[in-house]
Amino acid sequence: MAFQIPRGTQDILPGEAEKWQIIEAKARDICRRYNYKEIRTPIFEQTELFARGVGDTTDIVQKEMYEFKDRGGRSLTLRPEGTAPVVRSYVAEKMHGWVEQPVKLYYTGPMFRYERPQSGRMRQFVQFGVEALGSADPAVDAEVMALAMDIYKELGLKQVRLVVNSLGDTASRNAHREALTAHFATRIEEFCEDCQTRLHKNPLRILDCKKDRDHELISTAPSILDYLNDESIAYFDDVKRYLDDMGLDYTVDSSLVRGLDYYNNTAFEIMLDGEGFGAITTLAGGGRYNGLVEDIGGPETPGIGFAMSFERLLMALEVQGIQLTDEAPLDAYITAIGDEAKAVVPKLLHGLRAAGVAADTDYTGKKMKAQMKAANRQGAKVVLLIGDEELKDNQVTLKDMETGDQQLVRLEEAPAKTSAWLKGE
Repeated sequence: MAFQIPRGTQDILPGEAEKWQIIEAKARDICRRYNYKEIRTPIFEQTELFARGVGDTTDIVQKEMYEFKDRGGRSLTLRPEGTAPVVRSYVAEKMHGWVEQPVKLYYTGPMFRYERPQSGRMRQFVQFGVEALGSADPAVDAEVMALAMDIYKELGLKQVRLVVNSLGDTASRNAHREALTAHFATRIEEFCEDCQTRLHKNPLRILDCKKDRDHELISTAPSILDYLNDESIAYFDDVKRYLDDMGLDYTVDSSLVRGLDYYNNTAFEIMLDGEGFGAITTLAGGGRYNGLVEDIGGPETPGIGFAMSFERLLMALEVQGIQLTDEAPLDAYITAIGDEAKAVVPKLLHGLRAAGVAADTDYTGKKMKAQMKAANRQGAKVVLLIGDEELKDNQVTLKDMETGDQQLVRLEEAPAKTSAWLKGE
């Protein structure tokens, strides 16, 4: 039988995989400049971690998680997002006791959500994210947003917009929650079943509902900005001031609430304006989550982070016609004619690679002309030509593919000579 790829997944083939590598390398380099260190967490975690961390009123927990029982009867879940596992590790590994605070981390890897696949939204998708744990300084909020914006800008994306909001501290959120409950209560039967459940559990989620987003009560709902207390206002003002100081353009959107329960104070999204990107315009999102560490069993610890989709980033680059190219084509290609010449190729290839040279050869029995075409297609800078006649003299010909210059070298010296030639020595 012919096996089909599971719905909502994709094969990333050679030619496309290199684009992912370029994006990953750019993100890692920017994290290095910002002094964020990589963390790698398991692909599956205890189900309760996400129910408690992400929130049991979210679509993720209620509808989208890949949950299963292991042979010991324990409930496990393929990670649907990256923050809760990082915070779990922060608590379990006692990073709150590290001397240097905040602990600044980044991650990348596959996430899993069971939802209707569409352009830019897969059931297995790759997220890149950062988390800064251990500081309540609003300057860290601005730093995290600047890091995210730098990734898009340095990859060449245009029309990228930063949208920010404040969800307030606990007191502000409670006051806003009461106002929202009163606002929706008299007509809640007009909303979907999920929103009816959310009314008393977490009415803020109603504002983020995909089904009822066009309901008139959504547009007239009380704004969180009207319920911020003095402390929350001062905090948000500081965040905006730091963004201004950095020269980062942004807009304030009081309807921005984000989709997870753990957010408070700063919330933000990065969006792509312009035509051709489809209905999903959000490239990244994040915010502050003071209280999440305590919910997962750790000490009181402030935190902030964001996550971005690599799939959506690649879509955005394609829409804007930005080409990502592999900057390291093949260094050398060995062409061999004759059985005796082919017999020495594996050893020579190994020597080239050990000398730091990216090298390959033909394994399909092509004629010399076809081998040279293959070298050209793969961008080889140098071709090493071996025939039975050269082999009698223990020699190989090095040919510069750009200039056509050639030189004969001893076979055992070919790796070092090729490496030196490529370096211009």
